[in-house]
Amino acid sequence: MDWLNIDYCTLFQLRNDGRIERENDPDNSPGPRFWLAGCAEGNIFGVRDDLPDDVYTELESLAASEPAFTHPATPRHLDRYLSLFNEDGPVAYDLGLIYELPHALSYRSDARIIGSDSAEGQDLMLSWAAEGVPDGLVELGFREVTDFWEPWCVATVDRRIASVAFAARLSEVGAELGLVTAKAFRGQGLGAATTAGWSRHPALQSRTLFYSTDRNNVSSQYVAERLGLRLRGASLRIS
Repeated sequence: MDWLNIDYCTLFQLRNDGRIERENDPDNSPGPRFWLAGCAEGNIFGVRDDLPDDVYTELESLAASEPAFTHPATPRHLDRYLSLFNEDGPVAYDLGLIYELPHALSYRSDARIIGSDSAEGQDLMLSWAAEGVPDGLVELGFREVTDFWEPWCVATVDRRIASVAFAARLSEVGAELGLVTAKAFRGQGLGAATTAGWSRHPALQSRTLFYSTDRNNVSSQYVAERLGLRLRGASLRIS
């Protein structure tokens, strides 16, 4: 349960009363209206700060009676959770998996691994700032150097950026991995190699690391399998 609480405090910016203000990312993204996470020991939940008190009270009551939410189970009260938010039509929600990500993982790969803390990593940032981000990275969503949320790590093949691991969420106590791999390099273990490199980053050694993915994202789950990551929790996010 302490582990899940660290994840909660890492994913979101919270009010003093524990309600969600927003995502804990540099973009200040809006947070989910409801978040539920569970493991074998029990569940925790979070509610966005703009929800009416009566909705919060019912969500609190439902979450308190929710059995331990673990994969591949579906929350018992899912339909009721969704019905509380469907005044404007169908509600978007995601079921996720939460893996424990150990520090200092190793993974055999011929790719060159470059971290943001290295001189080579800083040289890359300077060149991208001066010349623009390479087209291959723009296709992955990195349009300018500020999109590389530190600490980050990249895998290069023939001097091309094949995979990028970065801090999708970062707090004083935890870090959530973000991982993207270029289409031309998928299925070659480069996502696993980059993730392992990220787990060795000096800035992360005092933080609890999390690897989360959607329940339907088979490719991301395959990376976790390659690295032998332990599946510890499941999540529901209603946006």
